[in-house]
Amino acid sequence: MNKILVFLEGQANKLKRSSFEAISAARTLATGAGIPFAGIIINGTKEQVKSVGDYGLSDVVNAKHELMETYSSTAAANVLHQVIQSENADVILFAGNAKGLELAPRVAAKLEAGYIGDCVELEFRDGNIIAKKPVYAGKSQITVKVNSDRKVYSLRPNVFTATKVDGTIAITTKDYAPNLSEDDKKAFVTAMMKNEGKMDVLEADIIVSGGRGIKGTENYNLIENLAAAFGGAVGASRAVVDAGWRPHSEQVGQTGKTVSPTLYVACGISGAVQHLAGMSTSKVIVAINKDKDAPIFKVCDYGIVGDLFAVVPKLTEKVKHITGK
Repeated sequence: MNKILVFLEGQANKLKRSSFEAISAARTLATGAGIPFAGIIINGTKEQVKSVGDYGLSDVVNAKHELMETYSSTAAANVLHQVIQSENADVILFAGNAKGLELAPRVAAKLEAGYIGDCVELEFRDGNIIAKKPVYAGKSQITVKVNSDRKVYSLRPNVFTATKVDGTIAITTKDYAPNLSEDDKKAFVTAMMKNEGKMDVLEADIIVSGGRGIKGTENYNLIENLAAAFGGAVGASRAVVDAGWRPHSEQVGQTGKTVSPTLYVACGISGAVQHLAGMSTSKVIVAINKDKDAPIFKVCDYGIVGDLFAVVPKLTEKVKHITGK
C-alpha cells in the first residue's frame, strides 16, 4: 500500500463530525501500515480545513472547479477519481452518510477497486486491512478483506471515535484543478432546502425516536421536547414515516438511516428487526414501551415498561433539570 486518502465533507464553514471520525480511522491504519495519509475536499474553504490538524491530518488536497459550485455526484466521483490517480492512493475512506454512500461505490467502480460498505471496524493485520461489518439486518457481523490493489471503504457514522492528537500540527493544503466538463454533471443539485436547524440523526450523539405508540403527529412534541432536553436529534420508525407523521430524513432503520449514537432512546417502538438493523450498534439503548414483551427490550440496556405519555414528560423534566436546557 502506498497512501490512504480520506474524503472530507464540508457543512457551512466546518467539516462534518463524520469526517473527523474517518480521519482518526485513517490515522490508525496509516500508523499500522507505516504509510502516509491525506485528505481530499472539493471546493473546500480555509475554515473547513483548519481543524483537521487537531486530528492528526497534515496534508489536504483541495480540488477546485467552478462546475462543483453546485454539487453533482457524477462530477464529484470523477474529481475524486482524478485526485486518487494523481496522489497514487490505494486506500480510500468515506464516511457512511448520504453523500459518502453515494460516492464510495461510484469511485470504486471507476477505480475497478473492491468496496466494503458500512464498516464498524478497520484493522491493519499481517499486511492486510481487515474490515468488520454487520450483516443479516445487524444480527451478525463478518470480517472481510479486499483483494484488489485499490480498496474503498465507507465507515458507519458514530462508530469510529474522532480522536484529537497532542500538540499543534501544521497543515499543508495543495490545490488541484480537475478536468471537468458539463457532460460530467449528469445529475446535480439545483436547490438546498433549509431544515430549520434540525440536527441530522447521522451526526447526532443522542437520538430520541418515536414509533407507532406515539399515536399521531400531534403527540410528537413529546419526542421533540425530550430530544431538545438532551441536545439531541429526533428520529422515527418506519411506521411513523409511512403514516406521514414525520419526514423520511428522520427515519432510522433498514430502509432509513443507520445510526450509532452514544445514546438512543426508543419511545413506543416495538423493535421490529428492520428498525433494530438501523440502531443496534448504539452505545446505550433506552426503551420505553407499555408492552413488556416488545422485542426492543431484548436489545436495550435500560428498559421502562410503562405508558410513554406518562413516562416521557417526567423523563424530560428530569433531563432538563440536569442539563439546564
